[in-house]
Amino acid sequence: MDLYYSPYSAASRSILMTGKAIGVEFNRKVINIVENEHLKPEFVKINPQHTIPTLVDNGFALWESRAILVYLVEKYAKDDSLYPNDPKGRALVNQRLYYDMGTLYKAFAEYYYPQYQKKAPADPELFKKLESAVEILDLFLQGQLYVAGDRLTIADIAILATISTLTVADFDLSKYANVSKWYENAKKVTPGWDENEKSLQELRALAEKLKAK
Repeated sequence: MDLYYSPYSAASRSILMTGKAIGVEFNRKVINIVENEHLKPEFVKINPQHTIPTLVDNGFALWESRAILVYLVEKYAKDDSLYPNDPKGRALVNQRLYYDMGTLYKAFAEYYYPQYQKKAPADPELFKKLESAVEILDLFLQGQLYVAGDRLTIADIAILATISTLTVADFDLSKYANVSKWYENAKKVTPGWDENEKSLQELRALAEKLKAK
């Protein structure tokens, strides 16, 4: 399988960690968005939305990271531990994935991206929305160590990629006791965390470089 990705991308890193969890190897193809490699005709032919990550499995092209996560575990996982077969368990994982995409990561991107990409001043109202999004996660985690049930799922992996990126931006997790506890555990139990952490260090260096410009 070809994986078009960037190690700086939280969505891309969630795919890599899931691949590690299910024992899948990717033919990795790094896409440098800064150099507009995602706009090259050969990539647009694969993915008309020219977004990363993009997976190509024996000619089948798929993008949107959370759809890729579901596809990978449904096709290649040896059991249903990462994505339950029962309707309620699966629905809960799906809900958390949609929360990550439409609430948590969205709030992160809307607050931080303009600051790093356009040198815009921090918007306190957008920061409040981000805090609210993390507060919701804290409620999800009340009395449990995983975001969707009693075991690690792809919902944890997706949200781990997002929350770990938040730490690069120096977002203070200490105010959220349940999230902090979950995060420390997730780092220990999620396959591929070591590579994710290495990419985070590289991302931090890039962020500091952008800030200095």
